[in-house]
This record gives sequence, structure tokens and C-alpha cells, in this order.
Amino acid sequence: MSIEVTRDVFKLAQVFTISRGSRTETKVLTVRITRDGVSGWGECVPYARYDETLDSVEAEIRSLPGDVTRAALQGLLPAGAARNAVDCALWDLEAKSAGKRVWELAGLPAPGPEITAYTLSLDTPEAMREQAAKNAHRPLLKIKLGTPDDMPRLEAVRKGAPESRIIIDANEGWSPAVYADLAPHLIRLGVGLVEQPLPAGEDDALIGMERPVPVCADESCHDRASLPALKGKYDVINIKLDKTGGLTEALALRDAALAEGYGVMVGCMVGSSLAMAPATLVAQGARVVDLDGPLLLAEDRDQPLMFDDKGVHPPVAALWG
Repeated sequence: MSIEVTRDVFKLAQVFTISRGSRTETKVLTVRITRDGVSGWGECVPYARYDETLDSVEAEIRSLPGDVTRAALQGLLPAGAARNAVDCALWDLEAKSAGKRVWELAGLPAPGPEITAYTLSLDTPEAMREQAAKNAHRPLLKIKLGTPDDMPRLEAVRKGAPESRIIIDANEGWSPAVYADLAPHLIRLGVGLVEQPLPAGEDDALIGMERPVPVCADESCHDRASLPALKGKYDVINIKLDKTGGLTEALALRDAALAEGYGVMVGCMVGSSLAMAPATLVAQGARVVDLDGPLLLAEDRDQPLMFDDKGVHPPVAALWG
């Protein structure tokens, strides 16, 4: 068995801005694992917020033994981007070798399309209203916020897209005081969920704080080991495969979170259809699906995921799984 790692760059359709900065492209690592002439592949997006770089993640992948199995992998690498790409490549390899789809191997029902959020980049209120109006036909919009002066942005988006459901992602950018000021206005403006309002590690302030709409843990939730620290702070968890370290842990995290009474959101980094494909399996029946990465790109993989008025569809076998 051989493991190949390559670097790919995908240009974005427009500048993408969150509270931590802006980008015009996304850089990913693609992993191909070949055994007996059959290849499976996966993709990860190293994320600086979690002290990951292309170099560090590639080094983790290259440290693995050539005959690594999916079961052994869970103990060889920590939750994160490196394990994600390898785990998903191994799932794809297993499916191709068996002549079955991944969901069959995992004992899951055949997946269907799920409505996905479409993300509006952080910008001036005027620009965000324009973005919202352009995408007002979409049923669910996700707004990137995270500054001390976000109320005009939120008002502007609602005016631009009066019928769309709205969720907010502050990317750890608010203080408790800023969130407390905004919170009473969220229901009036039709906000359905607030994602990571406070910095991870400083989110104890959420305990006892009024939550007029559900609050979702993103940076505060990586894998099942994260769950005990979330009690009393969050209502929903955001499952991203680059945080869980792959589909294997993502499915286990989903089941554990639901058993503990959390709602589930399934999200993504800005990656290609290859990165989103495994996440479509986790997203089945989720409270919120946010797998719009390919919609933000100017270019994508061959055989990309299909997006239509029913949402994001599961991958064809030629792409993954």
C-alpha cells in the first residue's frame, strides 16, 4: 500500500472574509492511498487557528506506516486535518475495493440531498446587504460577523434577504458584553442560531447567560472528548471533519452528541467537493447543514457535488465513496 500527498490550490469566486482575516484562495492537501491497484482519496484543509500548516499536516501524514488501517489510524494521529484526509481516503479505498458505497459499509441509510447554508462574507453593512440581496433566493444564509459593531450588518442582511432563514457565525469575535447587547434583537431579526459567539477557552461566560436562540459550539468542539466541557454553554455542536479527524470520528461524535441532547450542525472549512463529500453522510437529518465550500470556489474537482433547490446532493462514486 502507498500513501501519496499533494498540494492543491483552488481560487475563490470572491474575497472571503471572517473576523480573523481575508483570503482569495484555499490551499488543501490531497491524499491518495493505493492498494492492489485500487486508489482512494481524501482532502483536508490545514487551519492556522489550530496551529496547522501545510508543512506540519503533510509531515503528520508522511509519518504514518504504509500499511495503516482505519482502526489503527485513530490512535496514531490526533483529531485534525491530517487524520481527516487519511481517514476519508481509507473509507474511499474500502468502498472501491468492495464495490460498495461508503454508506453501505458504515451501515447507514442511502443519503439524500440536504438544504445547505450559503455564507456571506464579513464586509460593510452596505456590501453585506448587496450580498444578501444577490442571494435572497437561497433558503438559508450564514452571516460572518465578529466585530464590536455588528448590529448594522445584521440589519442590512435582513433587509437584503427578507425571506431567508439566517444563522450567524461570530468566529470567536465577540465579548460577553457585545453578545449580550445583540442577543435581544436576534429573534426580531429572524436569526435561528448563533455560532461560537465567544472565544473558545473563554466561553464559561455563556453559563447562565440568556440564550434567546440556540448557541452552537464550533471552535470549542472538536471530537467526543470536547463534549463534557460544553454543558451549560451550548445547545448545538458544529461537526467538521477537519476538526474530528475524519468521517469515523464524525459519525461517532454525531451519535454521542445526539445522545446527550445536543442539536447537530455539520459544517466545513473552505474546501472542494472532495472535502465536502464525506460530510454529506454526517449531515443527514442535521439541524443545520453548512457545506457550501464548493459554492465559494471559482474552480472545483472533476465530478463535483451537485447543488440545486433540494440542497447539496451526496457524491457520485466517481468523486468519492
